[in-house]
Amino acid sequence: MTLNRQDQYVALIEQLLQCPNGKEPEILDAQTELIDPEFIKTVVQVAMAFAHEGNQESAQFLFHIARELSKQLELYPQLSSETSS
Repeated sequence: MTLNRQDQYVALIEQLLQCPNGKEPEILDAQTELIDPEFIKTVVQVAMAFAHEGNQESAQFLFHIARELSKQLELYPQLSSETSS
């Protein structure tokens, strides 16, 4: 992964953190080329850094974003299908 791509990830995370509540889907839809497993990994890393610094609100927000994007990319296990046996 190039540093430029990592910079783009960080810029997108900053946009998400600063946008008005509810505008996150619009921001993500405008930059779908950046939504991949590496972006999600970066979101989680930033969220962990926020949690470590005591910024729980931002950490929880980013963990939520990472979880939802993981589901969209089918990287997150679907518990309902596993427990339906």
